[in-house]
Parts: sequence; structure tokens; C-alpha cells
Amino acid sequence: MTHDAPYNPNQSVDAEGSDKKSTQRDLIVACAENVEFWHDADRTAYATMNSGTHSEHHLVRSRLFRDWLGYAYFIKYRGAPSAQATEDALRVLEAIAKFDGREHTPAVRIGEYDGNIYIDICDDGWRAIEVTPTSWRVVDNPPVRFIRPKGMRSLPTPINGGSVDELRPFVNVFDDSQFKLIVGWLLMALCPRGPYPILCLGGEQGSAKSSTARVLRGLVDPSAAPLRAPPREERDLLVAARNSWVVSFDNLSRVPSWLADALCRLATGGGYSARQLYSDAEEVIFEAQRPVTLNGIPDLATRGDVADRAIVVALPTISDTSRIEEEDFWREFHAKASRILGALLDAVCCALARKDDVKLERKPRMSDFAKWITAAEPALGWPEGSFIKAYRANLEVAIGLTVEADPIAVAVQLLVEANAEWRGSSSELLATLDNMVSDTTRRGREWPKAANALSARIKRAAPGLRTSGINVEYSRQKGRSHFALSVTEKVSEKDRHHRHLEPESGQDAKHSSHLEGGDRSGNGGDPPEKTATPENDSKPLEHNSLPVGDGDGGDLFQSHSISDDEAVEWSA
Repeated sequence: MTHDAPYNPNQSVDAEGSDKKSTQRDLIVACAENVEFWHDADRTAYATMNSGTHSEHHLVRSRLFRDWLGYAYFIKYRGAPSAQATEDALRVLEAIAKFDGREHTPAVRIGEYDGNIYIDICDDGWRAIEVTPTSWRVVDNPPVRFIRPKGMRSLPTPINGGSVDELRPFVNVFDDSQFKLIVGWLLMALCPRGPYPILCLGGEQGSAKSSTARVLRGLVDPSAAPLRAPPREERDLLVAARNSWVVSFDNLSRVPSWLADALCRLATGGGYSARQLYSDAEEVIFEAQRPVTLNGIPDLATRGDVADRAIVVALPTISDTSRIEEEDFWREFHAKASRILGALLDAVCCALARKDDVKLERKPRMSDFAKWITAAEPALGWPEGSFIKAYRANLEVAIGLTVEADPIAVAVQLLVEANAEWRGSSSELLATLDNMVSDTTRRGREWPKAANALSARIKRAAPGLRTSGINVEYSRQKGRSHFALSVTEKVSEKDRHHRHLEPESGQDAKHSSHLEGGDRSGNGGDPPEKTATPENDSKPLEHNSLPVGDGDGGDLFQSHSISDDEAVEWSA
């Protein structure tokens, strides 16, 4: 324990200064004499235990540390401590951590130290992957203090020699542009600092939305519960973010306003606060950025602030004749996972080496994300600028979805199409739009009933309207809001609705196996190598059939051995 005067449980002193007999509490505290106690910036108490081969880090108030104290007491005294003595001892140790211990920054799954990235493998040896600008390797005692919330599972131990193209059979995407966006999300999820894009997977029933989300999470942050039910309140989202690196929600029917706001804060960074349990004055504050995946049948990024932060991927439908058994799918994925992760780490090394040299001419909202993936392009074998091209096209589509989902934006489109230009106050605009829509729409909850509410809605819809060819100007005149709406360079109907996201209606994606040993038709040999170029970015991908169900595939990965000093070099 770290403190100025060594604590001797056998020399307790009462208020009058006289010695007294050791209590069971003191004996429990003495069991932790070789434990290092420390705290984070919020003075949350942690304990670091050294087993001789590795160090483990746990919350002092965690169930695991409490159990360890009870076990240490039993080994030393061959008895069981009382619940009250254990609680009293924990309070003492918690105070030592807060007031005598040093301050450190804990990390969940991914952290950074001295410019390098460390990724917790989450195995019994507490090993981690060290990623530098020139190489990656597996190390025994990482300098980052990783904590492991309940439910975390082991990553595949990475091996070199793989390619990100080996991921193609396991994600149900339509073309190269979608595949680049999926890989981009994975690479950003391996970066310890955001902002992080919100990956929205959409599609009909049977398009392998859940399976695709499980595959992606299995390469970055495996979990006993890889997909969660939609949160009912902001506190549920907070719990998910505190206890995992990737936050994945499954089968959403819609994204309500409170959840959209919370997801935006989680993706780009923001604080959450809640009242401390059994306290009227103190708050629990949590600040973090997390990679997020959402999946559902309807469009999920229908608000402009979400669309600005989103990658929207509509998955093609898989025909019944193209599906494979889930057991076969996951077995093939497990066999490739270590090579795929190794290839992703090669790209992270490249991004670390080149990120300061990358300059984007036009920066999107998530410019840090775009810059990180652009820096990794050489290691991925992608032509320079191909990712930002795919990303900008996707952003335009995502913003377009916000217009289609907003009755105000749709009404403004009709107004400008009929008049080419319109000017007036927000009250006049509301009266004009009221006359253009049906009574059902006007009485609906989504329709504003006051001019100030309309002003807020127009401002929110403005980016999407500009993308669709309508310029929106706002001003204040004599204390009243005024808008000027006009047609800019008209986006063609074809360009507006072609998404680079999904096949044409009724068109299934072509499915074939790209696994080693031949394809499913029985033809041997490896598949022809496909080079991603701007010309073929929108061409359909051939990919593996996804499994019959979206159920849990059990333990996802098998361990592959790699020596601690083996490094995979990247020549920058």
C-alpha cells in the first residue's frame, strides 16, 4: 500500500492513544499489504495486484476484489471474515486509494501511452497488443492500466500475413464503397481517441444485420452480450458505455430524440451525470467517447446531427438458396479472425505513422475519423483519396435521409419547387406550409404548432435541404425570425436517390465463398485478387453467404500463439 506512514494492523490506537487488540477488519486490511491502491481523476478507488507474472487492475468496490480479499483472509487465517468487517476494511482501503494513492488513468479495452496504442487481449495472462508507428506486438505487462468490466471476452491473438480483404466473406455489403466504410469504422474503433462514427446497419429481414454487427464487434471488443436491446433511458446507455468499449444496439425500430442526442454525445465526446445513490447532493459523472453500432429495418439516422456523425450502410437481402448454416459461418470466421485482426493492426501502424502528414482539402464534420482512415490507405492497398470519396458520398445520402424523414423539409421542398424562391417571417412560413399539407399531417405530433418551433425545425433541416438543392438563409428583423428559401444548383433525381448503399429494388447481392480451399461450387483455388479503384467502387462485391440465423455463435475465437517479442513491421 502506498502511504507516508506504514499502516500496522497489529498496532491500532484508540482515541485516547492506548493500544488495542487487532480487529478482524485490521486483519483483512493486512491481507492487502502487497496491493497497490490508486485512484483516477474522479477519485474512484482501484487496486493493482501483482501475481508475479502479470499485474491485474480492479475497482476496489468490485465484486472480484471483495472476493479476493475474502480468499486472501481464508488462506492466511483459515476462516471466513464477517460481512461487516469486510465492508469496514473496504472503506479503509478505498480511503487509502483516494488520499494516499497516486492518480492514474484506467482504460477499458483500448488505451494509449507515450504515443503508442495498447489493446487489451483480455486473456488470463493480462497481455495486450502494443501498436507503434512501425510495428505491433503482444506484450506481457502493458503500461496502460486496463480494467475489465464483467462480460468482456478475449480478442483473437493477432498474427501477421493477413489482409483486410479476408473480411469480405463475413460482412454482407453490396459494393467496394460499403466495404471501405465498414473497414474504416473498424480502424477508428482501434484508435484510443475519437470522435467515432455511428455505424447504422439497415436492411430487410434476413439481410444479416445482427451477424454483421457481431463480426465487427468480435474483431474489436468481443463480449458475452455483443448486441444489446435498445436502451429505455439515458442511464441504460451510460451503463453500456461504462462496461464496454463498443456500444452495440440491436433491432431498433426508431431512434427517439433523447437517444439521438445521447448517441451524438457518446460518439463525439460528452459528459453524463446522475445523482449518487443514497445521496441528495453528489453526482456520478461519466465522460467518454465510444464507437457505436446500431441496426434495424427502418432508417435510423433521420436527424441531421446523427446523420453528420453516421455511416449508413443498407445491407442487401440474402436469398434462401445463398444462406449457409450458422455453425459453418462462425467456424470459418474463427479460422480467419487472427489474420484479419493482424491486417487491421498493420493499418493502424500506418495511420499512426502518417496521420500528421495527411491534409484534407475539405473537412467533413468527423474530420479526425476521415484523416485517420486516409492515413491508413497505403497499408490497405487502397488508392489515395478513395476512402474520403466513399465517405463523402455516404454523408450526402445520410443527409438526404433526414430530408425524406422530416415532414417540414418535405413541405419546404414542395414550396420551393412551386415558387423557386420564397421570403418571409417564420409565422408567414408556418401559415404557408400549413396550407400545403393535409389535415392529418398538420395535426400530427411532428408538425410544429408555433413559429419558434418551426424556426428550430428549419435550422435542423437546413443541411439536408442544401444537399437536395435548396438554399436556406436565416436572419432576425425587428425581433422576428425571417427565412429566405431559394433553388440552388438542382441535384438530379437520380443523384439524390442513388445511395451507393444498396442494390436496386429486387436485386440480390451475388454470394460466393472466398474462403481458402475453393468456392462453394466446388471449384478449387483462391479467388481472383480485387483491387479497389475509384472506377469499381460502386461495383457489387462477391461475398460469402451469411448464416441462417443471427443467434450467438458461442465463443468466437481460438487462441493462436505468438512470442512476446515477435513484431510485425510496417515500413512507413
